[in-house]
Amino acid sequence: MHEIEKIGVLTSGGDSPGMNAAIRAVVRTAIFYKIDVVGIQEGYKGILKKKFVPMQSQSVSKIINRGGTILMTSRCPEFKEKEVRKTAYDNLVNAGIDALVVIGGDGSFRGAMALGGDFDFPIVGIPATIDNDIYGTDYTIGFDTAINTAMEAIDKIRDTAQSHNLVFFVEVMGRDAGFIGLNTGIATGAEVTLVPEIMTDIDSLCKYLVVERRKNKTSGIIIVSEGGKMGSAEEVAAQVKQHIPDYSTRVTTLGHIQRGGSPTCSDRVLASMLGYEAVGALLDNRKGVMVGIHKGEVTFTPFEEACSRHNQVNRDLYEVTKILSV
Repeated sequence: MHEIEKIGVLTSGGDSPGMNAAIRAVVRTAIFYKIDVVGIQEGYKGILKKKFVPMQSQSVSKIINRGGTILMTSRCPEFKEKEVRKTAYDNLVNAGIDALVVIGGDGSFRGAMALGGDFDFPIVGIPATIDNDIYGTDYTIGFDTAINTAMEAIDKIRDTAQSHNLVFFVEVMGRDAGFIGLNTGIATGAEVTLVPEIMTDIDSLCKYLVVERRKNKTSGIIIVSEGGKMGSAEEVAAQVKQHIPDYSTRVTTLGHIQRGGSPTCSDRVLASMLGYEAVGALLDNRKGVMVGIHKGEVTFTPFEEACSRHNQVNRDLYEVTKILSV
């Protein structure tokens, strides 16, 4: 492989808090090693549109505390076509870009795997998604901020639930993974936590609400992770209402507030470490891998493995939510 002289960096897929901290780390690490760095706006679409912006140290000043991504992001379904990726490759080569750092989730890494595989182009990925479902790292950038945002919102909801003797069904994000639901369930003392990985039927849920909770409580929080087999929080609440007509229920969907906001200290440190390691990986001639942290150690997971497997929730945490809700 020839010496790397210019690195491109992009953010792709859904935004997550800490992406800017990762961009900052990539830019400044590259500059430290006397490598030019180019920001690519709007993800893979930006490669096709040649939206290349030279980055200097001051380009990333005062962004470590900002949510979202200064490079912006977008979906690019057409990138699945090889001829589209050929156009992207040609644009990168013509711009003098020797390697890429891709910040995003598994969809972003599939695009990176295809582009790198087609043309033997050096790409390293940084896992950034609030869902925390990427295999090869204990935590993804944005997860810690998202669970803290959800926790603070649910704490406020409980005040109203208790004041009015209401049962709130609160829907949190996570796609088809229950990491946000489980962690916020424990942190907020939720009475019930429903996650996609563990099946709960409506009869068992209603039995719990009637037999156990009516002994000493008339209000409560039920956390519903999106992607669950029982449906959305609104659908679960409607089913409960059919079985227990006199229950006073409300539904709140936290939605995209979980993807925004200033990143926590943990997310800023994680993003900074992974950005630094991603540039180092490229300089060490690594490619087609995602950089992560596992048990405190830096790891490199091939894109193929990171995309084909998912982090699994700790089922012990689910038992904790049940026991502590008694």
